[in-house]
Amino acid sequence: VRLVESGGGLVQAGDSLTLSCAASGPTSNTYTIGWFRRGPGKDREFLASVNSKGVNTRYADSVKGRFTISRDSAQNTVFLQMNNLQSEDTATYVCGARTIVANYLYWGQGTQVTVSS
Repeated sequence: VRLVESGGGLVQAGDSLTLSCAASGPTSNTYTIGWFRRGPGKDREFLASVNSKGVNTRYADSVKGRFTISRDSAQNTVFLQMNNLQSEDTATYVCGARTIVANYLYWGQGTQVTVSS
């Protein structure tokens, strides 16, 4: 499974941004995809995940109500809509893929999001 993130950039506080995670590979559409981030000097943080059918989603409490994850099965792409971005959201955002019974096995290279205040 290959994952490629895109959509990061430099934004102002209060702005919105949508990240994309394009998955490819013979069975990539059967994986749950999750978004994580690693801020400066911080551990990797789980943000949200969506199952292979794009129906079941999970969110970290820290982003619930502000971030929305979705999946386009036709494009085999998972999106992370982020609203009201703040400086503490500055991080490298990475998507990962996991099966139902295993931990995240595959990771993308990440995309940088920088929020200036």
